[in-house]
Amino acid sequence: MTTSRQPAIFLPHGGGPCFFMDWTWGPADTWHATQRFLEGLAATLPATPSALLVVSGHWEEPAFTASSAAQPQLIFDYSGFPEHTYRLTWPAPGHPELASHVQSLLASAGLPAAVSPSRGYDHGVFVPLKVAFPQAQIPVVTLSLASSLDPAQHIAAGRALAPLRDEGVLIVASGMSFHNLRAYHQPQTLDRARAFNSWLTRAVESPAPERDALLINWRTAPHAAFSHPREEHLIPLMVVAGAGGNAPGTRIFTDEPMGAAISAFRFDG
Repeated sequence: MTTSRQPAIFLPHGGGPCFFMDWTWGPADTWHATQRFLEGLAATLPATPSALLVVSGHWEEPAFTASSAAQPQLIFDYSGFPEHTYRLTWPAPGHPELASHVQSLLASAGLPAAVSPSRGYDHGVFVPLKVAFPQAQIPVVTLSLASSLDPAQHIAAGRALAPLRDEGVLIVASGMSFHNLRAYHQPQTLDRARAFNSWLTRAVESPAPERDALLINWRTAPHAAFSHPREEHLIPLMVVAGAGGNAPGTRIFTDEPMGAAISAFRFDG
């Protein structure tokens, strides 16, 4: 296994099992650009990661909780999709030792931390990673959000976890930079989503102290509440920003599926 320093990446996980079906809520190519981005992600890394630590916007617990199952099962936490999407497989192994290490790093930073021996891979984990790492050979630990959804607390968690990058662990935040399910395909959405996306990109690409301050106060961004009526899909970004070091982040992908601007960001600092 490599010990090359890995980046921290925020990626959009799409809608449900969108990469494995003909999309029924829009044109069939709705998520093709995002799929191509995910397919090319591994080739941009410095080496094959020793493990993946994935922060999912689909898992919240009172404390930051790391999955410690050795062979996690898939959690089909979506509904109304074709039957074959409930038979997808992605048998990536877990990593109990890394889960314990994650808990220790968080606890040492004074943050609430726990492990779960039963948590599987929700669709925010297995759907994008089945595209990005189809061989399912790299061990994976998933990490919950803290139910506070406090941006500063999640940035602090990322700082505590940053040493994992030097151990070859790729830290992935799986969410969406725009997540208002009622707003897709609405005429007012694109301009508002673009404005929020531009603000978010400027925030991520700012020097670290300014970046952190902006992200902590993300609700002051244009159309913030419209873009995120509830913020669980944005908060994973705070973790990778905290883990991203002192250099500015970079936007590495953007698209406008279903009439809303979305982006992916990378931190190499």
